[in-house]
Amino acid sequence: MATTHHSSLVMLVLLVLFAVIHSGGAALRVRAEAVIGARAWRLIFAALSIPSAVVVIGYFLAHRYDGLRLWNLQGVPGMVPMVWVGTAISFLFLYPATYNLLEIPAVLKPQVRLYATGIIRISRHPQAVGQILWCFTHALWIGSSFMLVTCAGLIAHHLFAVWHGDRRLKLRFGDAFDELKNSTSSVPFVAVLDGRQNLDWREFVRPAQLGIAIAVGVFWWAHRFIPQAGELVRNSALESLFS
Repeated sequence: MATTHHSSLVMLVLLVLFAVIHSGGAALRVRAEAVIGARAWRLIFAALSIPSAVVVIGYFLAHRYDGLRLWNLQGVPGMVPMVWVGTAISFLFLYPATYNLLEIPAVLKPQVRLYATGIIRISRHPQAVGQILWCFTHALWIGSSFMLVTCAGLIAHHLFAVWHGDRRLKLRFGDAFDELKNSTSSVPFVAVLDGRQNLDWREFVRPAQLGIAIAVGVFWWAHRFIPQAGELVRNSALESLFS
């Protein structure tokens, strides 16, 4: 029982640290860019965010079945395709298809923009939607108390990011953001169903969508190595820091 609580507590601490780095960096963006420039700040932000995300992912892989096994649906007919379809859809939201990918490594100068097309017509906060859907499918599959703690932390961070992101865009764009907010919804398809948005399939036919399909295929192929990866993390110096 002590081990159960220990790994869940460590995961919560790691998620909080990641949230502070990621959301804190977003909050500091305007001031930091004014001092050192957009490219330099993006590189610093990436140098802090990416390693912290790798630590979270690694610890999750090593401990995903820790704690109590609350349910086991892995043998239920249709569960595997349902989990994979749900996960693939979650990547359609999580993947930053509405952003210029060359700005992530600062090849192009990073800029803050308002987006009102494509996935934004479905939800103004696609990454939060994708994370919630990912948590739902993986919690169904894994069924451990550790997984539920992880999901609670991830969803809490993304719900905070919904408020935080809207607040930052309002401060930056003012009335233009109000117009976007009034014509979109955070909950998927609400703005479409009540007539504020009309979907245009041509906005979803983009090269980035091919990247999503390739990423899903790579993850499907790589899942066979997760047990080995989890064991490698358990035996690593990283794991010893949290034992």
